Amino acid sequence: MNRQIQNVLAGIADEYRGHIADNGRNYVEIDIGKRAEAMGYPEVKERYHQAGVIVPLKDPVPGMKVRIDGRTFVNYAQYDSGIAVPGYIAKDAGMAYKTFIPNDSMILNFA
Repeated sequence: MNRQIQNVLAGIADEYRGHIADNGRNYVEIDIGKRAEAMGYPEVKERYHQAGVIVPLKDPVPGMKVRIDGRTFVNYAQYDSGIAVPGYIAKDAGMAYKTFIPNDSMILNFA
C-alpha cells in the first residue's frame, strides 16, 4: 500500500508543480481519500478518507480564504516537492521528508 500512497502524493505534487512555494503562506488542502479513489486505490481511500495534503502556494487562488494558526501543522512532514502531510502518512509512505515549518499563520484557499 505504501507504493499506492506514494503514487497519490506524486500525482498531487505533479498537478501543482510550478505553483508550490516551500514556505508559502497561502495553501490548498487536497483530500487524499478522494484523490486515491479517483486513481483507483480503494484501500488508500479507506485508510486516509479524511486526511489532507497541504500544498503551499506561491500565489493565492481566487475564492474564499480562511486564516489558520500555523501551530495546526505540528507533526507535519514536507517532501522535496513542497507538499506537506501529517507525520503518520509520511511514515506510511516511506519516502524521505523533512519537518514542515509553517508560517505563524497560514491562509487556506478554497478554490
